[in-house]
Amino acid sequence: MGADDPLVGGKYSDFDVSKPNVARVYDAMLGGKDNFAADREFVAEVLRFAPMAPLGAVANRQFLRRVVQYLVVEAGVTQFLDLGSGLPTQGNVSEIAHRLNPRTRVVHVDNDPVVYTHSKALLADAGTTEIILGDVRRPAEILADPVVRSIIDFGQPVGLLFFAVLHHVEDGDDPGRLVAEFRDAMPDGSYIAISSLRLPGPELPELRAITLEGEKVHNGPLGPVRWREDEEIQSWFDGWEMIEPGMVPLGDWRPPVPGHTPYPELQHSFSGGVARKR
Repeated sequence: MGADDPLVGGKYSDFDVSKPNVARVYDAMLGGKDNFAADREFVAEVLRFAPMAPLGAVANRQFLRRVVQYLVVEAGVTQFLDLGSGLPTQGNVSEIAHRLNPRTRVVHVDNDPVVYTHSKALLADAGTTEIILGDVRRPAEILADPVVRSIIDFGQPVGLLFFAVLHHVEDGDDPGRLVAEFRDAMPDGSYIAISSLRLPGPELPELRAITLEGEKVHNGPLGPVRWREDEEIQSWFDGWEMIEPGMVPLGDWRPPVPGHTPYPELQHSFSGGVARKR
């Protein structure tokens, strides 16, 4: 790596494995091996007040699988921009997409140098798969990145993926504006998929209060973590046609067993959906 490499003195070089990290904590919750003691200790702390927390990671990964399968098999999408991709644990976007269509092209994007280094070793394929260091808060940089431009043809439909990333964007960074900038760069026929933590509605005051208290615990070691109102999350799909069943709890989005909702504990705290640009 040379002096200009983003891992050497660049804007993504300030990482510390002695502190928990979002991608590695997520990996730990999924039972992965690409995490450090600080990440496992953070998970243990979370489990003390939220023993169901790992279900969120599992449910999100299952939602990801169903969405990618729908987009590849039913919608015919052959290229994906996977934002905030995290570590390439089992069942990642590339793995699922290539199992269904080996010619699918995927660019993973993450702002963690550890994720970048590990993913580069496991995922990079100049023809179909790449990863770049990029921050979802800087859409223009990601969209103009030469690696992105070499893999993704923006003249053809793109699968734009925001799995469990926007709840790590602070209000001051205006996640709605960021998503809109990505949406506007996509051609007609593209799809957007979003999963995000949501606040229980006012009809569940006790659960809502517990969730807000949990938000305080999460914020700090992992940076911002926000549970947001349904209306705000729904606005991130603005102008695009929602795919049935719309924005729903993760387990209700095209479940493998119709009528059966896995992980009912998450019904009021984690939602997702898919929409198409007409």
